[in-house]
Amino acid sequence: MDIVLLAKAAVMGIVEGLTEFLPISSTGHLILAGSLLGGFGDNRGKVFEIAIQTGAIFAVILVYWQKIRSTVVALPRQPKAQRLALNIFIGFLPAVVLGLLFGKVIKEHLFIPTVVASTFIIGGFIILWAEKRPPGSVRVEHVDDMTPWDALKVGLVQCFAMIPGTSRSGSTIIGGMLLGLSRQAATDFSFFLAIPTLIGAGVYSIYKERAALSMADVPLFAVGLVFSFISAWLCVRWLLKYISSHSFIPFAWYRIAFGILVLATAWTGAVVWAD
Repeated sequence: MDIVLLAKAAVMGIVEGLTEFLPISSTGHLILAGSLLGGFGDNRGKVFEIAIQTGAIFAVILVYWQKIRSTVVALPRQPKAQRLALNIFIGFLPAVVLGLLFGKVIKEHLFIPTVVASTFIIGGFIILWAEKRPPGSVRVEHVDDMTPWDALKVGLVQCFAMIPGTSRSGSTIIGGMLLGLSRQAATDFSFFLAIPTLIGAGVYSIYKERAALSMADVPLFAVGLVFSFISAWLCVRWLLKYISSHSFIPFAWYRIAFGILVLATAWTGAVVWAD
């Protein structure tokens, strides 16, 4: 296995883990990082970028293990646990349906750096707008208090993340906040919803492109998964502490500044962003 290729896999894994659960778009950052690094070629690179999300999900499972375990154990007898499981299932369904209908078209036409940069900027302004909502607009303080209707609406909002650069966590967290969830409730539900969504996307992508993969790709995927897991574990633990006393405004300005930088370098030719 090429050492340079493994180093690229490690960098991509770190980028995925650090950006997956922040409202700044992991897919967008992976597209830009892959453009700068040269990618891995053909469909293998696209499968790799989706598959390493599984490493980040393992980090969420580890951080939320007590909550997940207690919910699973209580499912047969506790309405609260049953409601949470149902809400996650309901929130997951729109991504499955719309992903199967429009995923291929979106990947063919929108997975380009200039689109990513534009959605970075638009998403940044949406975050600024969401953070200006009045204090009395919060009606759901805890994730266990969500209704199936809340879950469906957040699940529909999550589908905006199919557009690269939008951010899955950004869509669910900021969308949840605009729909009346507290910052903590929106963040928690975003993490829980990520488990079936990203694992499903990774398994489906590997299965669909299995003919293009071989056992020789195992070290590449393993390195990406490990580095994604480690960086995501550190990021999730930090984010949960951060949101207890901070807003998402810094991420909004980061998105806007980074998006403008990518567009400026693309238009001036300072950086050749590969499509």
